[in-house]
Formats: sequence, structure tokens, C-alpha cells
Amino acid sequence: MRELAYYESKLQALHEILAADDRVHLITDTATGFLGLSPHRGRFREVAERYPDRVISPPISELSFCGLAIGAAMAGLRPVVDVVTASFIFEAWPQVINEAANAFYMSGGQTRAPVVFHIFHGLRGGGAAQHSHSPQGMLWNCPGLEIVLPSTPRDMRGLLKSAVNSDNPTVFIDHPLLLETQGPVPEADEAIPLGLADVKRRGSDVTVIATSYMVQRCLTVANRLAGEGIEVEVVDPRTLVPLDFQTLMASVEKTRRVVIVDECHQSCGVAAELAARIGEAGFDKLKAPIRRVTRLDVPVPFSRPLEESISPSESRITDAVRMALR
Repeated sequence: MRELAYYESKLQALHEILAADDRVHLITDTATGFLGLSPHRGRFREVAERYPDRVISPPISELSFCGLAIGAAMAGLRPVVDVVTASFIFEAWPQVINEAANAFYMSGGQTRAPVVFHIFHGLRGGGAAQHSHSPQGMLWNCPGLEIVLPSTPRDMRGLLKSAVNSDNPTVFIDHPLLLETQGPVPEADEAIPLGLADVKRRGSDVTVIATSYMVQRCLTVANRLAGEGIEVEVVDPRTLVPLDFQTLMASVEKTRRVVIVDECHQSCGVAAELAARIGEAGFDKLKAPIRRVTRLDVPVPFSRPLEESISPSESRITDAVRMALR
């Protein structure tokens, strides 16, 4: 194992993926690349310089370059499209939702679109209403797409490899606040299968199901509460489609209390869907009502104090865990 930052793991994965398969092409802004607003974003240029024939920097026209990637995927390539900010994928909604997601079904299984759409979601600090979306709930509402949400450097590398190798269109959802997160990454090449949840912390009192950056936030809360004798189990689905519901329910049945933390809006988001499924499958297993900690149902304000007030903050997560234990 090596200790790597999340952004380092991402760069390593991209180098390994491009070296292993010449069908993989990147469509991205080479100025920021897959590192977004990170101070290390210039390092992505190393990837572009090493593979100049397979890294394309297109004009800012998401509808066009996502359509280009889908067509290339149908023709035999494996494009990875960096849409960058999550809200920009709305500009390509017809291509992602109405073309890529439907290609296999509407062709009777004759056409596949093995394309990866990469986006940065979430509250980043001053992103405001047009740069802070977390559209994973909307995407989950559209059958035909795989949805991936890594939360650690190891997951980033392993899940990106599986996403690129998948024959299905996949939305790979990152969080810019994860980029500096440190964690162990195996020396050996490792692909993490899609549809395999991970228990990030064992506990016996409350199950906390969290995705993306919220996993790190929940681990911080869990470690703090352990000092009070409250043992929180943190479970990370890692992928929404496919969903490892069995692992989630095994934890819920053990603790019999559950809090779901996610950065989508409260209405019709990831936490809402998981709560509904857990309620249907395990209502009789629960000792307390399911608690949700999500973004509030308002546009994201530019003001950082106001942004913090609508976020799934550590204090709100802590309060939800305490309420579940009452």
C-alpha cells in the first residue's frame, strides 16, 4: 500500500487506463482536466502530453462533445468525457439521458455505448446555484446509466477502472473537496467491481449510509461520537447503479437504526430513495424512524455562511445520530 492523495490516485488511474487500452480517449479541458479547481490541476497536462492523439480539448459545448463521445463509443472506442461541473451535464441532457442511456434497450441489445461521463458535484464553497448541483438523484431516475460515487483514493482508482471497462454508459461523480483527501492505495493494479458497497467503519449502535464526500464527513462524526461511547457504522454504497442493497440492509438489521447522509436535495434525492427501499424491506427491523441529512430544498446561496446552513453539516449529522438513539 502507498499513501496517496485522491487527485494523485486519479492521475495514476488515468495513466494506467490509457496505457492498457488504446480504445480509451479523453475529452476534457486540458487546462483544468480532471482536477477541477485544485492547485495541482496543471499536472493533468502530463497526461495530455503523453497521449496527444487520445486527449481532445473541445470547445465549451457539452451537447456536442457528449454526442461525439456517444457516437465514438457506439463505433468501438471507450471515451471518457470530462463534463467538469455537474450542472454542465444539463446542457447535454438529451445526449446522456435520451441517447446513451437508451441505446442498448432501443437497439434490442445490438448497440452499446461504453462511455464514461465525469462530473464534479456538491457544495464547494461559493459555487452558488449554478455550480453546486448534485444531480445523482435525477440521473438515478433514468434507467440505463451506471452511477459511481467514490469517496477515497483507493475507490477512485479502482472504480474508475471498472467504469471505463464497463460496456454500459456510466456517470462518474466526483467531489472537489475530496481531491486532497489522503488514503492507502494498493501497489498492484486493482479494479473495484461496480455494485459492491464498503463498510468504511464498523459499529454496533447506528448505521450511517453516506456517499461521496459525505463519507469523509460521517467518519469524522463517527470518530468523535466514539469518544462518548456511541459506535457508528459507516457504510458507503460506492455505486448507486448497480446498488449493493444487501450490504446496506445487513448493517441496518444489525444496528436497527439508520441515518442516511447525502448531498442531493431532500426531495426525490438519493437519501429519499434509500429511505424508501429500507422502509419497504426492513420496516420491522427498525427500532427508530429513518433519519435523513441532506441539502435543504433551496437554490444554493453564494454566501458561505448561508451555504453552510443548508448543507449536511457535521452538526446536523451528529444531531440525527443522537435522535436515532433516543
